[in-house]
Amino acid sequence: MASDSARAALLLSKQLKDLQKNGASFFSAGLVDDENPFEWQIILTGPASTLYEGGMFKARLTFPKDYPYKPPVMKFVSEMWHPNIYKDGKVCISILHPAGDDPNAYEMASERWLPVHTVESILNSVISLLASPNTESPANVDAAVRRSPHPNAMAMAASCRRASCSDFIPFGPVSRLFISTMCAEANEGGTR
Repeated sequence: MASDSARAALLLSKQLKDLQKNGASFFSAGLVDDENPFEWQIILTGPASTLYEGGMFKARLTFPKDYPYKPPVMKFVSEMWHPNIYKDGKVCISILHPAGDDPNAYEMASERWLPVHTVESILNSVISLLASPNTESPANVDAAVRRSPHPNAMAMAASCRRASCSDFIPFGPVSRLFISTMCAEANEGGTR
C-alpha cells in the first residue's frame, strides 16, 4: 500500500499535468524542483478592473506530505499590497485554513479546507480574492484601511504591479510565452 506521501505526490503530479494540459489564462504553474512535487511556483496575472490589473505576481505553493487532507500554504514572492495578504506574502483565505470548525468562530467549516479542493480551485479563489478582498478579517490591516479609492492604496498597488514585471526573470518551467505575453501587455498599459 502506498504511503500518504506517495499518494500525495501522485495526486499533485496529476493536478500539475491537468493544469499544464488544459491551460489557464490567469495563472501558470510549475515545480520549483522537478524532484519535489510538494513545492510549486505560481504566476498569477492581476484581475481586470482591479488595482492589480496588468501585473504578474510570483507565488509559491507548499504542500504537506498528507495533501489533500491538509491544505497547502501559499505565499507571494512578489511584493503584494492587499488586505488578505500578510506583509511576508502569506495568503490568508478561508479555503487554505485547516478543515473543521474555526476556533475564532469567524468562518464556517464549509468555507475552510476540504480535500476536494484542487490547485486550480485554490488559484481561482486567490484571483477572486485579489478582485474582492475580505476587509472584515484583514491580514494586512494597513492595506484594508487604505483601500481604493484611497490614493496611497492605488500608488502601493501600482508599485507592486510595476515591480512584478520590471525585473521579471522566469523561474523554472513556467510558460515563457505566458510570461512574455503578460509582461508585454503590462508594459504597454494594455489588459487581457
